[in-house]
Amino acid sequence: MNQPERRRQPRLRALKAGRVILPGGKSTFDCMVRNLSPVGAKVTFESTADIPPEFRLRFEDGTTHDCAVKWRNPREIGVEFLDALAS
Repeated sequence: MNQPERRRQPRLRALKAGRVILPGGKSTFDCMVRNLSPVGAKVTFESTADIPPEFRLRFEDGTTHDCAVKWRNPREIGVEFLDALAS
């Protein structure tokens, strides 16, 4: 059964390398961005166990977003870009 679409903006498929930077900047995790919109993304990891509810996501081009986790499973999380809400 398909879930109803709840996103405010459609996401486009993506395959971008990224890095999660934890608050304080001392720990980072490599990740892959699998889909992307102006207000959020789906991000995959080896494991989401150590990923906190909020973090900064940096793309390989240097773009960064402050993120809040909206959903998670063992290898993927869906995030909302907090900085997109301010604009």
